[in-house]
Amino acid sequence: MTIQPKKILVGVAWPYANGEKHIGQIAGAYLPPDIFARFQRMAGNDVLMVSGSDVHGTPVTLKAEAEGTTPAAVADKYHEMFVEGCLQLGLTFDLYSHTDTQNHWDVTQEMFLRHIETGYIYKDTQKQLFDPKAGRFLADRYVEGTCPYCGYADARGDQCDNCGRLYDALDLKNPRSKLTGSTDLEVRETEHFFLDMAKMNGPLLEWMAHGKEHWRPNVVNFTRGQLELRELRGRPITRDIDWGITIPLDGYDGKRIYVWYEAVIGYLSAAKEWAKLAEDDDAWRQWWDANVNPEALVYNFIGKDNIPFHTIIWPGMLIGYNAGETRLNLPYDVPANEYLNLGGEQFSTSRGRVIGFNTVLREFESEAWRYVLTALAPETSDVEFTWREFMERVNNELVANWGNLVNRVLGFAYKRFEGRIPAPGALDETDIALLADIRSGFESAGDLYNAVKLKAALTEVRRLSQRVNQYLNEKAPWQRIKTDPTAAATTVYVALQAIDWLKVLWAPILPQSSERIHSMLGYDTMLFGRQYTERVADGRGTHLVLRYDHGQAAGRWQADELPAGQALREPSALFTKLDDEVMADKLQAVY
Repeated sequence: MTIQPKKILVGVAWPYANGEKHIGQIAGAYLPPDIFARFQRMAGNDVLMVSGSDVHGTPVTLKAEAEGTTPAAVADKYHEMFVEGCLQLGLTFDLYSHTDTQNHWDVTQEMFLRHIETGYIYKDTQKQLFDPKAGRFLADRYVEGTCPYCGYADARGDQCDNCGRLYDALDLKNPRSKLTGSTDLEVRETEHFFLDMAKMNGPLLEWMAHGKEHWRPNVVNFTRGQLELRELRGRPITRDIDWGITIPLDGYDGKRIYVWYEAVIGYLSAAKEWAKLAEDDDAWRQWWDANVNPEALVYNFIGKDNIPFHTIIWPGMLIGYNAGETRLNLPYDVPANEYLNLGGEQFSTSRGRVIGFNTVLREFESEAWRYVLTALAPETSDVEFTWREFMERVNNELVANWGNLVNRVLGFAYKRFEGRIPAPGALDETDIALLADIRSGFESAGDLYNAVKLKAALTEVRRLSQRVNQYLNEKAPWQRIKTDPTAAATTVYVALQAIDWLKVLWAPILPQSSERIHSMLGYDTMLFGRQYTERVADGRGTHLVLRYDHGQAAGRWQADELPAGQALREPSALFTKLDDEVMADKLQAVY
């Protein structure tokens, strides 16, 4: 498959820094973009993958109040925990930052002022819930109640997790304060700045009418349905709180720009921060500035609860910004996943229903998680996670199919052919057919990776791996070497060539083991670059960022010829099989 080099911005959802992330979030929003980005880099495209921790969200302040500490302390703790997990899982962010940087403040305030200038922000008073026991107004996430649309009893104050609808906290039925648990709430007036979403409805409908054939049906249908209702209305983007980005106008010291407006700006601000770290302040324009590169493709990877923020609010904000001279590229695709569930219900950090990301990475190999979470990917519907299925997929698919194939072929070649790749004799029809089938995977699996059909890509590469196992069972070189060493050498060479190609096809999902196979086959180069952390100082202090050096990944998506005679390195097992004893506590867990 030939893909023309493109600038591809991979914007990954910004997680709240309020607790250990869970595997549902990883499966839905964080592993898929890494697989996609790795493939695009290997295919020769110029990828910029960015994200960061949302440290201003109400969940952060709620956590701080629960722990008796400050929001800054909570944010630092869980930001660094997530960075550690990303390193271990191999998530290749060009920049993973957070929202309390001077750069993000500057970009957010500039966006705010641009929206005032273009008429997309106005000032008005609104009625808001007030908790007399706490003596404060309740921002959206400080309120829970019954959804006014679907009746879900634990709906949040701005959006329902069950039906996805957006609303005002005053629309909730039976609202209760998350600060005190009180249902004795008052409605008081307060002045705020509003984003004029009604003004965006028409332009968004026009944008959604064209070029969305590649979008997932759940995303495009939900978005068009919401816009066709023409229910969008002004939405307040400031709150009476003291944690967050200040309003860049005089007289509003007691208010802050609210998180739902400023967090999505992170896709732009992180790109600008990356450019500064690269010592080329304008480099971000190659992905974002439509006047510089209108062909750049912007992807936003999210979970389905974030669909309205990324297909309505954020594109609307960009449309409002583009009324000025600078024009920013709108999203090309928003591949939102459904939910990975546990015990029939959603994972939830705020409600303590989790299988912790960092915790399980200490217990099981990271590539076991990369494999299983991709195999289970909730791309089109909710999927149930069970520990039994986790174990069975690791043992019966990852270990038995791919791991054992690599181990037995490299082990046999290393022992019986003096530690070198054997020179083949003439290939027969079976050899030629196998290599043609594996080579075709660069197109078949490549098309699936490119279309963000990652679950199907895994299934296709697994099929090709099994095809090599079947070939070896038929040829049986470990028996034939006794009577026809040349034929056995040919079979082993063909199998090694297939493994050499398969390691590339598997690499977006299984990068660490693919790198090991690459080395065991005798190559001195590396498939990928390296991740590293860095402490960056700015006007708001020093913050930890995760970065990625692309290395030699570009252009690797091709079927290169394996050099006969190349010295092998001593092989070792790629993956660990799980047994009932190791998994006993997990298999007996009740959720």
